[in-house]
This record gives sequence, structure tokens and C-alpha cells, in this order.
Amino acid sequence: MEKQFPKNVRQIGNVCDSPKIYVEDYVDTFLNQLCDKTDEEPKGAFLIGETGQVEDQDCVYISGAVRISEIVKNENQLNLAEAAVEAGMKDCKEYFGNQSLVGWFLIDPSRKPGTDETLEKIHKTYFGEENTVFIMKDPKDREEKFYAYKYEELMEINGHYIYYEKNPEMQNYMISSRKENRITPSESIADRAAKDFRSIVKAKLEKADQKQNNRFLYAASTFLLLVILIIGVTMVNNYDKIKAVQTSLDQITKTVEKAEGEEEAQASGEKVTTEVEEGTDVKSSSEDTLDIQEQETSGGEEYYVVQRGDTLATISRKVYGDTSYVDAIARMNGLTNGDFIYIGQKLLLP
Repeated sequence: MEKQFPKNVRQIGNVCDSPKIYVEDYVDTFLNQLCDKTDEEPKGAFLIGETGQVEDQDCVYISGAVRISEIVKNENQLNLAEAAVEAGMKDCKEYFGNQSLVGWFLIDPSRKPGTDETLEKIHKTYFGEENTVFIMKDPKDREEKFYAYKYEELMEINGHYIYYEKNPEMQNYMISSRKENRITPSESIADRAAKDFRSIVKAKLEKADQKQNNRFLYAASTFLLLVILIIGVTMVNNYDKIKAVQTSLDQITKTVEKAEGEEEAQASGEKVTTEVEEGTDVKSSSEDTLDIQEQETSGGEEYYVVQRGDTLATISRKVYGDTSYVDAIARMNGLTNGDFIYIGQKLLLP
């Protein structure tokens, strides 16, 4: 059958099994009123509708129901009278045209909702096609159970749907059979109006809840976006700081490499000399020269040990003959104030 899922539905229970069962609202009202009128004798109804697939899902649509005129009870055994079956088929064709029997409904005050060999036999005899439906309801506590005929046995279905559509066929049957079934159409219309009103109110409440949820999601999304923006700005600022530090380190490294190159050139072709001022103690000058030459590490780096009265300028003149290396000595030793040195301090020479 080419059919779509009904749009206006109400879910009963947890619908997770196959087939999905859809019961039209007038049919549900008729079955409930039939339950209300039940005395000590069992009553039932033939279920009329369609079976098939919608979007690759097995579905059963129950759009009509006609009362079973007689259910034979012998102690705990039940059976459908042949005359009742024939009358049901006649009513089905008269009121519902080409629609088919898709199952049956039973109310038996002496039984709790469930299946047994007797009910399985009745179903297999009259409704033995795949996915046909059996519904049993307790008239006292209104407990009901739905079953589908699969793999040659009745299997319980946990949930179903009530759907709302125009259903003149069921209305006509209820009006025509109101005396026999003791169900007045006014009851059905009142019930339908109440259900429609409840459905409208429920839809409006759900719409209001949806709007509120949308506002909350919008606020949460805005807040999250703001947090991400703040984190991004912080990361950019930190990145800029890291780049600045890296640039400074690169400059220092280049300076050190340049100084080492000059040192190697001097070591290969030049001899370090120092000037001895007039009146200077020869012994003191010899000690200064000794301090410069013996402060070498295994890696070839030279050090100068600061003497009394030394400045970076005098050290540069002593070691290199002029003051051009003052800045280089300061950078090599991390000095910001060139005159802030102390006696005995070892200075790395470029």
C-alpha cells in the first residue's frame, strides 16, 4: 500500500517493535465503549484496515471495527460462532468497502490479558496472515495488550499509536449499529471533541516549550562563542609574546656566533698585547696578563678576571688594544650596566 505515516498521532507506550500499529481514534473510542458495556460474558470485535510497509517499516492501520455478534464459551474454552463470522464479514463489506480484516479484539472478564492455546488457535484459524493483530483488554482495570502474528505465533507488541483522521465509515457504522451495540453516537462525538481539545492544548504547550528551548539554546550558543573568542584572543597575545622572546634569543645567538668567529680569527693570526702605562708596576702587569691567558676552558673560551679599578673600557683596552669591544663584552656576560662589575668576577671574552 502506498501510504504515509499519519501526522496527528498520540503515542501509547514505548513503540519499538515491528509492526507499528496505528489505531484510528473513532475505533479506539468504539472499543473502549464496548468495554464499558461488557457484563460477565465475553465480547469482541473484528478489526478492519490495511497492512503493508511505509518507508521500509511494517505497519498495520486499524481504521474500522465491527462487533462480533456471538462468542461461544464452553467452560474456559472460547470459539467464534460461524454465523458471527459471516455477519462480521458482511458488515465489513457493507460499511468499509474493500478494506480487509486485520485482526480481532477481545474482552473476557474471566481472563487476564494474555494469550493461550485457545486464543492462538482462534487467531490462526481466522486471521493467520503475517502481522495481523490481536488486542485483549481487561474491563476492570483497563489493562490492554497488543499482539502481532509473526513466525506462526502471537508476539506481544509493547506500544502503539492513536491517530486522528476523518473517518466517515466508522461514524456511519456506529450510528447504524447504536441500538445493537448500546453505543450512542453522541458519546463518540463528545469523546472526540474532548480529545481534539486536549490535542490542541498539548500541541500549543509543546510549541511554547520548543520556543523556550530555542531561546535557551541561542543564549548558550552565544555564551560559548564568547568564551571561544576570549580564548582565541588570549592565545594570539601569548603567541606574540613567544615570538618576541624567540626573536631576542635569535639576536643573542647571532651576536655570540659573530664574536666566536672574530675570536678564532684573532687566535690564528694575532697576538694579544697590553699597554703598560708609565709608572705602572711591572709585576702587576704580568699578573694581569697571566689572569687573561690561564682562564681557558676545555672548549677554548677565554675569561678575564676583574682586577681592582677595572671597567669594561679598561678591560677592552687591555685585551684588544682599544674600547671597541665594550658592548660585545657586556652582551656576552648579560651586563646592562658596564661599570657594575666586581673584583674577582670572571668575564667571558668575545
